[in-house]
Amino acid sequence: MFDLEPDDELALVLETARRLARDELVPPMRTHEAERSISKALSASWDEVGLSTLDVPIELDGAGMGCLARVHLNEALAEGDVGAAIALDPYGPALVALLETGGTDAARTLVEATDGGTRRALYVDARDAVVREDGNRLTLDVAWVAAEDAAALVLVDDAGARLVAEGLSFDPVRGAGLRAAGGARLRLEGAPIAHRFENPDGAARARARARLHTASLLLGILSATCSFSADYAQERQAFGRPIAHHQALAFLITDMRIALDAARLVVHEAAWRVDQGLPCETEAASAWAECIEIARTLGPNGVQILGGHGFMADYPVEKHMREARALSLLHGGFDAAIEDAGRALVATASPLALGQEGAL
Repeated sequence: MFDLEPDDELALVLETARRLARDELVPPMRTHEAERSISKALSASWDEVGLSTLDVPIELDGAGMGCLARVHLNEALAEGDVGAAIALDPYGPALVALLETGGTDAARTLVEATDGGTRRALYVDARDAVVREDGNRLTLDVAWVAAEDAAALVLVDDAGARLVAEGLSFDPVRGAGLRAAGGARLRLEGAPIAHRFENPDGAARARARARLHTASLLLGILSATCSFSADYAQERQAFGRPIAHHQALAFLITDMRIALDAARLVVHEAAWRVDQGLPCETEAASAWAECIEIARTLGPNGVQILGGHGFMADYPVEKHMREARALSLLHGGFDAAIEDAGRALVATASPLALGQEGAL
């Protein structure tokens, strides 16, 4: 059965997450952005609800609810403040990357390296970094990560994953978005590799899950943009009626919502395939590319609907636009995503069948 809707248990989890986003992420989001960190009170609330281990296997004391549950949760939190959502999550996609490349024992090494998730772990795709390996030593330069401190790094390339738990050096940078999570240039100079997990198939699935993780955060930002700009257009009056009732804006608002719903569907389908153990790499790459593509238009369109107000910090849409652009650069960005998706297409026996035979 192909069912993407949350079951009763997940629905309750998402209701809690949306309440947390509405009541505790949205009100202080400008403060968190200015201070480049989240408050201790918010961290305490997060620990109390226990949502960080939603997709962590039961063997590692997680809820074991899977990838689809995680993308639902990420979207709900990112609708409030995506920077805070990243800061609250101790593992991000790092833990599932080790699960895919080395199994439960590999993931346990990361749990131990982060003191049970009390400190953050970073996931880095090798395509976002300059990497040099010398035996069991790793030298690395990443221009920007959404963090200013972490206990461990998981680096994923075509061959597998490497876990580094020493020698991480952060140089804070201002960055354009996600400031609540921090922002820094990450360097390693001959840091020892604590564990190496060679598994090309697992690395491909790890990259797929990382893309879906970030795509769901992007969906949350875009959903917030669509909702806020549509509400604003219903309240703002011009020529005696709400500006949403003028045809050009009505069409624009409708197009934004259609694009968002379409992107959400492909993300959820790819996540469902992950949970079913089906091939998911191409679907995840396509979903990530689709999310980046719509982010390029929905963010600026949200600002445009508000006119000059859209660029003011009194409204959240300029923040949404900045943070959507920042997220879109991760995991090799749009070019790597369409390259991966396209490689699978041309690897089929008749890649040009549609062009030769017409619609099938």
